[in-house]
Amino acid sequence: MELDIRERHWVMPTEQREAVGAGVEDKPSDRDAGLPPVTEEAEGIRVTEVDWQWLMNGAAHHTQEYPSPELVVRRGQMFTLVLELNCPLDSKETLIFTVETGPQASEALRTKAVFPTSELEVGDAWTAAKEAQMENTVTVSLTSPPNAVVGRYLLSARVSSRRKHSNRRLGEFVLLFNPWCPEDDVFLASEEERQEYVLNDNGIIFRGVEKHIRAQGWNFGQFEEDILNICLSILDRSPSHQDDPATDVSCRHDPVYVTRVISAMVNSNNDRGVVQGQWQGKYGGGTSPLQWRGSVAILHKWFKGRFKPVKYGQCWVFAGVMCTVLRCLGIATRVVSNFNSAHDTDRNLSVDKYVDSFGRTLEDLTEDSMWNFHVWNESWFARQDLGPSYNGWQVLDATPQEESEGVFRCGPASVTAIREGDVHLAHDGRFVFAEVNADYITWLWNEDESRERVYSNTKKIGRCISTKAVGSDSRVDITGLYKYPEGSRKERQVYSKAVRKLFSVEVSGRRARLRRGGGRGVWRDDLLEPATKPSITGKFKVLEPPMLGHDLKLALCLTNLTSRAQRVRVNLSGATILYTRRPVAEILHESHSVQLRPEEEKKIPITISYSQYKEDLTEDKKILLAAMCLVTKGEKLLVEKDITLEDFIVIKVLGPAMVGVAVVVEVMVVNPLLERVENCMLMVEGSGLLQGQLSIDVPSLEPQERALVHFNITPSKSGPRQLQVDLVSPHFSDIKGFVIIHVATAK
Repeated sequence: MELDIRERHWVMPTEQREAVGAGVEDKPSDRDAGLPPVTEEAEGIRVTEVDWQWLMNGAAHHTQEYPSPELVVRRGQMFTLVLELNCPLDSKETLIFTVETGPQASEALRTKAVFPTSELEVGDAWTAAKEAQMENTVTVSLTSPPNAVVGRYLLSARVSSRRKHSNRRLGEFVLLFNPWCPEDDVFLASEEERQEYVLNDNGIIFRGVEKHIRAQGWNFGQFEEDILNICLSILDRSPSHQDDPATDVSCRHDPVYVTRVISAMVNSNNDRGVVQGQWQGKYGGGTSPLQWRGSVAILHKWFKGRFKPVKYGQCWVFAGVMCTVLRCLGIATRVVSNFNSAHDTDRNLSVDKYVDSFGRTLEDLTEDSMWNFHVWNESWFARQDLGPSYNGWQVLDATPQEESEGVFRCGPASVTAIREGDVHLAHDGRFVFAEVNADYITWLWNEDESRERVYSNTKKIGRCISTKAVGSDSRVDITGLYKYPEGSRKERQVYSKAVRKLFSVEVSGRRARLRRGGGRGVWRDDLLEPATKPSITGKFKVLEPPMLGHDLKLALCLTNLTSRAQRVRVNLSGATILYTRRPVAEILHESHSVQLRPEEEKKIPITISYSQYKEDLTEDKKILLAAMCLVTKGEKLLVEKDITLEDFIVIKVLGPAMVGVAVVVEVMVVNPLLERVENCMLMVEGSGLLQGQLSIDVPSLEPQERALVHFNITPSKSGPRQLQVDLVSPHFSDIKGFVIIHVATAK
């Protein structure tokens, strides 16, 4: 049976919901129409009408942006209702309220509470207080405990009188986590950070390569129509809810539990989760991961498609969607990019790469990988399960890389625990530690199936760990939160501690040797022994900026470090790659013999024409060059260079932006190719700036022609708003741009 949007959040029949909610949709009236008539003969006082005080409660709870038909409030904080009664309340009488959430709600599971109006305040229980009474109108304030279960609640009330009474359904409200409440596990002290990590509905995701980091806009859109309902239904679609709904709902007071469920549900690997991953470069029957501009279209598509996973996502898509869901539920969350990110499949804290004599990765032997970048999330909350020293930022990763307790999910893993090498702590600390700390070890696989260590930079993993700055578009480097300075004594101490803890966990009952697939064992002592340093150095140098549609011009610079002449054989290879560094097609394969005089530097020029790479370039626009340098006396040096091809788009807003007033946007686009292109479009999106997506035809463009495109937008929300504009063409990968527009309130 497929489920309705409200399914199983609570069990009120539709006709009762409609009766209770009459007038609820009409939010500006701020008042429910009359409550349903009592079916049985009822004597005494009863509630006839509810004013949910949306504007006042919304402002106090920072929930006024949700377009939900129900009141949305945060836990641990008072909210106010005005109740209309059929006759005045006697001074001896009190109102008794009932709140309940989920199926089979019970006081034992803390999914139900019954409480009277009282002057007493109880810290960890629901309370109600009568604030004022004027004839038939009573103003009451309700307060939930700061560790209440989050979700959609039913509120009922009755009067404690001798006369016959009945519980009256007053309607529903949604309760969220509360980063403004000091007693809530998700409390975040800084108001600037709460504005950024809870309330900002757009952001920036950093992609590219370590030496050339690029910003991509992302529309989180947590306040868009139906997104809150969809986020609640993600929790209800989880296997744990399907198996035991009453227990699952009772655990939703705990951010550790909720975030771990969301981490599993954002990918579709073990369930009918939101996004289906695809890393093969083929996206038939779906949308390429690079064409998404935000989470809203994905979440709507999943929901309207009756929970069929949306095709396709890669790491930044999973992270963007998870950030939307967690911000929507009230947990401070940010998107984090790790450059040169390790995927350590065999958990030995090293990425072992096998190459041939041209430096080409041998896919069938190499199980580990180092991605150009990998994107995950951090959420801010206390770790009651680990102790206060591990409170703060927690890594969560919805990209399905490895199973955790039988499910594709990752985290929450304390960032502090990762920095200190406490890899044994829950959850998935070992995997995250390796992502930022593993050694990068290269092995030359010979034709006789022997292998030998090749000198390369072992310390290249976990660089430039980045997130968007609070209150601005700039990039903040947070590598220091994850590890001590590379090569420092403290960093090596932490690494050794992690190795010890890893082995005490992994090795129980086995030989003290790390397993590798195919029987290639790596002893843990080998991990800390560097390969012999060769007597030459090598480096790729880019001679001209690498532009999409142009020839690539580089040089391999070799330096002899000795006072004797040396002969070097250089085997060069180049391939178009995915951002996971998986090769797609070879575009360069050549050898050179170089004679180096004592301490001489020589440059080997390399040109890769556009025609060589144009057919095989992926949407990631990435190329990997490798030079295997074989020195006399058997020394070997591998030099690698990751290149991202540049593109160009400029977005300008012509005039001040104001709510309800049209403003002109000017976009300069450039045909990057040396050939005429047709059938190009601009795809435009931005929460609070336009409804849905806008598509604009671009006239045909001559080779390298620049053109200006103009269109109008009419902002509907004030404040800083992100407008994304992509140039989409059948002839080249999407060219993406964004601009932040500061929208003034209407005059």
